[in-house]
Amino acid sequence: METQKDLAIILMTNSTDNSTDVTHPATADTAVTESVSVAQASAHMESSTHNNSHSNDHNNIRKIRNAPYDHELQVLEGCDTLSKLWRQMCLSRGEKIAHREKAFGIWQSYSWLDYYHRGCDIGMALIELGLTKGDTVSILSEDNKEWLYCDMGICAVGGIPNGVYTTDSPDQLAYILNDSQSKFLIVENDEQLHKFLEVRERTPMLKKVIVFERKGLRSLEDEQVIFLDELYVLGQSVDNALERFGNYIDQSTANDIRTLIYTSGTTGDPKGAILTHANVMFGLKTTTEVIEVLPTDEQLCFLPLCHVLERVVSVDVPIHRGCIVNFAESTETVFENMKEVSPNTFTAVPRLWEKMYASISNMRSDASAFNGWAFDQAIKAGHDHADTIMAGKTPTAGQRLRYEFWDKLVLRKIRDLIGMTNVRRATTGAAPISLDIIRWFHAIGVPIYEGYGMTESTGVISMNTQDAQMVGSVGKPLPHSQVRIADNGEILLKGGNVFAGYWNKPEKTADDLRDGWLHTGDVGEIRDGYIFITGRIKDIIITAGGKNVTPAAIESKLKFSPYISDAVVIGDKRKYLTCLIMIDQENVEKYAQDNQVMFSDFRSLCHAPEVIALIDDVVQSANATLAQVETIKKFRLIDVLLSPEDDELTATMKLKRNLVEKKHHVNRVYVLITHGQLV
Repeated sequence: METQKDLAIILMTNSTDNSTDVTHPATADTAVTESVSVAQASAHMESSTHNNSHSNDHNNIRKIRNAPYDHELQVLEGCDTLSKLWRQMCLSRGEKIAHREKAFGIWQSYSWLDYYHRGCDIGMALIELGLTKGDTVSILSEDNKEWLYCDMGICAVGGIPNGVYTTDSPDQLAYILNDSQSKFLIVENDEQLHKFLEVRERTPMLKKVIVFERKGLRSLEDEQVIFLDELYVLGQSVDNALERFGNYIDQSTANDIRTLIYTSGTTGDPKGAILTHANVMFGLKTTTEVIEVLPTDEQLCFLPLCHVLERVVSVDVPIHRGCIVNFAESTETVFENMKEVSPNTFTAVPRLWEKMYASISNMRSDASAFNGWAFDQAIKAGHDHADTIMAGKTPTAGQRLRYEFWDKLVLRKIRDLIGMTNVRRATTGAAPISLDIIRWFHAIGVPIYEGYGMTESTGVISMNTQDAQMVGSVGKPLPHSQVRIADNGEILLKGGNVFAGYWNKPEKTADDLRDGWLHTGDVGEIRDGYIFITGRIKDIIITAGGKNVTPAAIESKLKFSPYISDAVVIGDKRKYLTCLIMIDQENVEKYAQDNQVMFSDFRSLCHAPEVIALIDDVVQSANATLAQVETIKKFRLIDVLLSPEDDELTATMKLKRNLVEKKHHVNRVYVLITHGQLV
């Protein structure tokens, strides 16, 4: 299994509502997208012919009718729910490959019929165990085909699937199980089961726990716990299982809850966002209008499936388009699996793109004089060619010739070695990314298109595409939706992708959904139909001098350095800005080794004068591009390694600003500055 450090070594070895309003709900500006009509309460399509086990409308289901509006019916391939579309596509594709997964080091293929029949087994078994419509079933597992089988099987019989991050602590698991009112919990292995067992007494609503793997649990005897193979047998023993399963799918309606997705909780406890079938179908219909997805496309699934981005990419879109999903063995093997799969499309969060860039940058630092010169020339030719295309222009004959020469000599080899030989479209989202990172990947022949979305928008609000892109933007809004900018600069969204509300949190729903408009909490502007994001409202810094500063842009400049993993700019009600910086352990360690810097552990590495000087150079370079009020006067390195298990980080590797500031003693930073004890 190769680490990212190993990858750099390998790379080196092989390198020889008005038609005229948009920006303010109460004022007139410029239209950005086509307006959609929203069906009112009379448009409900709730079936009255459910069988007895599904005949009662539970409180959980009624919550959706308390949403500001019902969602307009969306139909794809004659289907108005994802469950119906899934059944139709599974049965029509039959033995064609739906998924691949490694077993004993060998990629194994699984068909669309496998997908449907296993979903049926799981769904009918849960019905036998007491699942009724509107019951929540939580899934606590890494990415694998069984996650998808459970997801669609639960959804098909009227249950509500809800993913839980494997990095969540037992206390966090208990919170989500109770808040979601989960009746069943599905876990991957003994590690995740033990989390539940630790908090079992605090989750009285839970009926059963289903475990995928028996390893380490063969002697377990617990009436509340059964294994997946037993669940399959139970589902297969149900009389007329396939027919009954199909009946449940027939009874699904557009305004039924498709899934709960809990937000990452960067500002408090996670909230369960209610997404309906109509939400998902709208997202599928509009997203595939603006991007090309082919049934022959290979893709790699490695982001958490409980995150809305991966659910859209690896569940919803493949159901619609038939592309093949390959499951990475683990987060540690993503680069290795990339090279094996060589996907046609690839979606990742900025942190991964930053790590890839950093690894290739290390390759350059280890190169011989000639190879380093060739690398630099290739990148220069790539930038020249890519910048012209990204500006909407046609490269000159000279630009094309230079690019083709250096592409054949250098750039193609880089793409081969990072598994991106066949990438037609790469996408980034879920967090801000540096424009320099996007430009750099375009230069090596990997076109990255930045999109924008959130859980509450069913994943996607806007995206750049090959046919419509603007440098620095997050693209144009999806068709048939409306985006406006409020008086305070906040981005507002209206359309079929706006969620139905937060589970059990009407006050929070009322805060974020007003008159049908989703208040995103993001600050931005619209230029020529493209959305530009400047930051989060809650993150805006107002200095002691009354100047407004958006930290996201400053932090992105810092993170372009291969030596910086993340940064938090601080300065609210202060005279100047300071910054907490998390170094990239791998790259800074390599720098230290190459430059004979003495250190014994991560903490000592962060306190080494040479490392502090290295980061200071990065900070000063960023400062040179910033306005005076935006410059960072002092910084401090976070000298503990953080992972998603830590409170300061979300599962998608985003720093929780408030917690970071609190736990790493921001006030102490300013005290140290006052006494001249900080860089």
